[in-house]
Amino acid sequence: MNLDLSGTALDVAPRLLGGVLISRVGGLSVRVRIVEVEAYLGAHDPGSHAYRGRTARNAVMFGPAGHLYVYRHLGLHHCINVVCGQPGTATAVLLRAAEVIDGEKVAWQRRQAAGVCRTPRDLARGPGRLAVALGLTGEHDGVAIGFEVDGPELVALRSGGGAVPVVRGGRVGVNGPGGDSQRYPWRYHLAGDPHVSAFRAGKV
Repeated sequence: MNLDLSGTALDVAPRLLGGVLISRVGGLSVRVRIVEVEAYLGAHDPGSHAYRGRTARNAVMFGPAGHLYVYRHLGLHHCINVVCGQPGTATAVLLRAAEVIDGEKVAWQRRQAAGVCRTPRDLARGPGRLAVALGLTGEHDGVAIGFEVDGPELVALRSGGGAVPVVRGGRVGVNGPGGDSQRYPWRYHLAGDPHVSAFRAGKV
């Protein structure tokens, strides 16, 4: 079943949980099951890159929906976001963690080349690790997402189907007002899943 990305990040984020994302980079495929995400809204969200308006860096966030917004965090690692909503309104969902369900050998080789990876659980546990496992970097910013997981697209996404228990809370490591977990409880993850990343509060 295809995912509806027409709503805001708050609508789309929980729908992505349990969904399947596949990347095909350099002729190699990796498939993951999404277990943790965070919602970001533009002008209404002090934690969003688009809070102060459109820039060259965040332009993809302004739509259209169905593209990847990929950026480098603190110059250290890349983060992958799914753009949703209506064109002109910046809203996207950060993919925080996933379980590798196919292509584990490829993901493991990529992770080992980028740094230490000790267990399969950690292959895509955290946004930077997820990007490495999938082979996605800043050059994939703006790439269109397909919806046929077994099709020819570079990146494809499909709903996992079925109801899943979801936990909601504050976003990880967001500093300033956007890190207020009471006002912005916009992190969603599958209850009890071991691949969910550890929570770290920002400085509010």
